[in-house]
Amino acid sequence: MVQPSLILLVKFTSPLSLEEITKVVDSRIDEFRAIKGLQQKYYLQEPGTQEYAGLFFWESKKDFISFRDSELRATITKAYQTEGEPR
Repeated sequence: MVQPSLILLVKFTSPLSLEEITKVVDSRIDEFRAIKGLQQKYYLQEPGTQEYAGLFFWESKKDFISFRDSELRATITKAYQTEGEPR
C-alpha cells in the first residue's frame, strides 16, 4: 500500500449489535471495494458503549471528497441506524 495522503476516522453510535453491524458491513463490502482511491477501511467497535467507527485510508483528498459527496456516503446513517450524524 502506498502511504495514504488522508486518514479519516468516522465514529457513530448505533442500537445495532456487533453481529448486526457485521451483517451490514458484509452486505456493503463490494460497494466499498469499488470506491476509487480507498486503500483500506477498518471497522472498529468500543465494547460496551455501542460506539463503532470506520477508519479510512485514502490515496488522495480528491478521492475522499468524491466519496464524501457520493450516494454511498449518504446511506451510512440509514444502513447502520446511527443515532445522530456520524462524526
